[in-house]
Amino acid sequence: MGASPAATGQMALSHLVTNSRIAEHGITFEFSGGDAQICDVTHDSKQVIPGALFCCIRGATFDGHEFARAAVEAGASAIVVDHALAIDIPQLIVSDVRGAMGYLAAGLRDFPSKRMHVVGITGTNGKTTTAHLLAEILRAHGWNTEVFGTLTGGRTTSEASDLQRNLASCKSRGIQAVVMEVTSHALELQRVNGTTFEVAVFTNLSQDHLDFHGTFEKYFAAKAKLFTNQYSLQAVVNRDDVHGKLLLDTITIDAVSFGLSDISNVSVDARHHEYEIAGTKISVNLGGHFNVMNSLAAVNAAQALGVPLNEISRGLANASAVAGRFESISAGQDFDVIVDYAHTPDALTRVLNSARSMMQGNSQLIVVFGCGGDRDMDKRAKMGEIAAMLADAVVITSDNPRSESAADIAMQINAGVRDSDSHKVLGTELDRRAAIGKAISIAKTGDVVVIAGKGHESTQTIGTEVFPFSDAQVARELLGVHS
Repeated sequence: MGASPAATGQMALSHLVTNSRIAEHGITFEFSGGDAQICDVTHDSKQVIPGALFCCIRGATFDGHEFARAAVEAGASAIVVDHALAIDIPQLIVSDVRGAMGYLAAGLRDFPSKRMHVVGITGTNGKTTTAHLLAEILRAHGWNTEVFGTLTGGRTTSEASDLQRNLASCKSRGIQAVVMEVTSHALELQRVNGTTFEVAVFTNLSQDHLDFHGTFEKYFAAKAKLFTNQYSLQAVVNRDDVHGKLLLDTITIDAVSFGLSDISNVSVDARHHEYEIAGTKISVNLGGHFNVMNSLAAVNAAQALGVPLNEISRGLANASAVAGRFESISAGQDFDVIVDYAHTPDALTRVLNSARSMMQGNSQLIVVFGCGGDRDMDKRAKMGEIAAMLADAVVITSDNPRSESAADIAMQINAGVRDSDSHKVLGTELDRRAAIGKAISIAKTGDVVVIAGKGHESTQTIGTEVFPFSDAQVARELLGVHS
């Protein structure tokens, strides 16, 4: 008996359309120019190999239809379009190219997500940390596990054709579980079409990405798409978050919720937290009160997958700290330095409150941060207000200004500072290294310095140039000099 077309990676276009079931998802189609044998699905003309199906998606700054001829010249055996093109090649004309692409890519590979344990994690904050912790639990359970997300590649959630290729690769390499960060952009742009999540996790929701979604309501609606039977089998939801409660009231798939009332004997410091749940002690080498919720999300997701609590506890105890997520930087100094990715008002609030809770006596909380350019402008003043309200000293600096003026961004941050807190702002230092140095230079015994905004990032984008820059590395270098 021969291998199936999906197993060999070859399938007739007509068969692929049937196998992918795009019609069941409301996508209309018709064929033009006959049939073709397909061995890959891609949206990138530079990735085309002989026998590929090239999908002409329309992006914000380009139209894939304009690259169809280049794809054919590179060996594409057929194209997916939203209108017929004057090219002599088999064409699949669909009502929604982007919507169809994920299903076609998954159908070609026999829907790899259905043959593994796949978990999708969404929310404004905590996706990366929760994914990291859950992966460690699943490895302790004995499953070969991979993570797709912020720390593993370019986009947090890959384009649909790349995602399905990566999932198929995992399956072929014996990976049993994939833990994936799922962004609101990915859901709105249908990048996870064709993916089945055994468990979908909701961490929280606060202001972010309004430059893309327009309104907070549309942002929430994008996140909520993950918790439908189009994508997911069951949900794990943070009920302590107001939008988590709303989600629990509206979703129709099976759901369990989690919250702080589930745990007891909570203890947190800069590098560690622990608590008890259902009589089992959970200990995690990750500081910050907000990370209690992240590990609790991982605990509940693992339980939804059938992992017992004793294995969950063992996995979390072995988990390492997450780069740029409340990362403690030590060079023997007598004060704490924390690097965190906090780049939203809510995330900055959480990090500063967590840092404050660790402090004693007359110690000072010092924060150095900026805001990224070409992103949600509305949050800049809010973050300025939060920083000056919650910290004792603030140094405003550059983040990734991109095409905007770093000085203008800093002014917008400073505009949010209340008059009663303005004395806390030590000024603006647009050289980020110098700004971090300033914060460290004024720190005394028992103080906490929070370097917020870039977290794990190893570069800084100024204009069109990308420069090497790591907050953690710079802090270590400056602490070495300081000590």
